[in-house]
Amino acid sequence: MEKLVIEGGIPLQGSVDVSAMKNAALPIIYATVLVAGKCRLENLPNISDVTTSFEILRGMGAKVEHIGNSVVEIDTTDLVGSTSDPKLVGTIRGSYYLLGTELGRFGKARVGYPGGCDFGGRPMDLHIKGFEALGGETVEDEEFITINAPLGVRGNGIYFDGNSVGATINVMLAAVLAKGITTIDNAAKEPHVVDLANFLNTCGARITGAGTDMIKIRGVEKLHGCTYAIIPDMIEAGTYMVAAAATCGSIKINNVIPKHLEAIAAKLEEVGAEVEMLDDSVIVIGRGNYKRTNITTLPYPGFPTDMHPQMAPLLSIANGQSRIRETIWPKRFRYVEELKLMGADITVNEDTATAVINGVDALKPAKVKAVDLRAGLAVLIAGLMTEGTTEIYDIKYIERGYENIVSKLSGLGARIKKVPIGDE
Repeated sequence: MEKLVIEGGIPLQGSVDVSAMKNAALPIIYATVLVAGKCRLENLPNISDVTTSFEILRGMGAKVEHIGNSVVEIDTTDLVGSTSDPKLVGTIRGSYYLLGTELGRFGKARVGYPGGCDFGGRPMDLHIKGFEALGGETVEDEEFITINAPLGVRGNGIYFDGNSVGATINVMLAAVLAKGITTIDNAAKEPHVVDLANFLNTCGARITGAGTDMIKIRGVEKLHGCTYAIIPDMIEAGTYMVAAAATCGSIKINNVIPKHLEAIAAKLEEVGAEVEMLDDSVIVIGRGNYKRTNITTLPYPGFPTDMHPQMAPLLSIANGQSRIRETIWPKRFRYVEELKLMGADITVNEDTATAVINGVDALKPAKVKAVDLRAGLAVLIAGLMTEGTTEIYDIKYIERGYENIVSKLSGLGARIKKVPIGDE
């Protein structure tokens, strides 16, 4: 068991390279199951969710070989369906993509319930609706979700009455090898949906419309292996952008797709930070004396739900009253109690899923917890802002999604270290 110890109050300065996107890497890793051959994936993030996914596939008979830094070859030729370890599956959310890939390759799937961050109910009803439209019959018991397509997986038209990235991706995975044409109406448009479609098309799939609200998948008989590089992580980039503003620092964030960061940049400029977009990097300069603003999370290209907790500590020191309204995961405010320990003045209205933040002069150091992945970055950014020593516990959540964050922050001048709990 380890904790993070931060001596805060230091403006972050310098440049940092963004790693590959976790939310793109996981579905692509599981999509290799459909190939039934060898794929070479490049620019993979070295995070615990990726490591766990490799363990799951190895346990099913896949060969996973690390070629070099951030490069892995995955051979799923001998992978056996319905054999994933439910204990491992239950540690991460992205493991539910096995349902789509097993159904697509084997015509059936049997997978344990996914885990991941707990910030309210995260139902899979839209996933199941999509699988059943493709001919799957679903049975859920206490331990497994089982899907069988006795007549085979067949293309169909599917309308999602809610915007779901996970369901969009899972139906894409299940439909790639299906008979006929599948259309997904009201599909999620996030960059990692597009990245998965690009990977599958590189393997021989026929997918059009990714990035719009209508995706069309023409089933093919088989896929072939390929070499593919994962896109950079817009949420990691956004996190460093907020950290630059919050610490009144100046950071150049490299290896980004600026288009993906427009909503985040707009809010930072609105509160008073300077943002300069370059070809594949972004510079953020924090000036302090920030102004209030209101944020409403929305599906892409709106302000991302995965960036809402990181903005809360910055708004906690802004002049006036700010509001954050969460429309994707209404229960995503568990981090608020941790920030209140650091002196933030935040009240959450659970009926409207809105946090009202009254700006204070400064936050104070405290012993806090990372209650989930992005919430962990909320208290981390608060610790970087705050003069004095902040200790963060349950850091396993942070390590699920941020590669080498201690060394990256140290390279920007932060005084941060990871130490065993109980050590001075």
